[in-house]
Amino acid sequence: MTIASIRGRTRGGGAELAAACDMRFASLERAIFGQPEVGAGLLPGGGGIERLPLLVGRARALEIILGSDDFDAATAAAYGWINRALPDAELDDFVDTLARRIASFDKAALSEAKRLINRRTLPSAADLIETQDVFLHAFTWPSVRERGARLRRRPVEVGPDFELRFGHYLADLDDDGQ
Repeated sequence: MTIASIRGRTRGGGAELAAACDMRFASLERAIFGQPEVGAGLLPGGGGIERLPLLVGRARALEIILGSDDFDAATAAAYGWINRALPDAELDDFVDTLARRIASFDKAALSEAKRLINRRTLPSAADLIETQDVFLHAFTWPSVRERGARLRRRPVEVGPDFELRFGHYLADLDDDGQ
């Protein structure tokens, strides 16, 4: 059983790692989620394409992945991206209590329940491999190199706000911020 306790920015591969966990809980005040790859000229390559639609549904996955913007924890919870958003001061105790409760139950029952749920709710290995192949091939696209060069200049142009609002600043890369 894997449980993610999330504070701060969880984007790209970090968001994909969290989505691969069995459960996700986040700080209401501090967690930010995003899949910014498309905005940077790529695509999620670590399972986001497969797992996110299973969590949030097709339309919301398209909004998240194609829109490449940031989402607060309350929205992530409403979408089903995370189990719930909790006040930051309550997050650790909640996750610890839940983990201890689950750990106290019969291991065979836990294992079989999880196995049976997984049958219908996880992406296939073939789908994950296909996406990984497309992701790696994307690095050969000329547009990825061009957009990447513009993206590397952006923190200097924008300043410290760049990391805080990363998804926002991806939107105008094609016009080079002009």
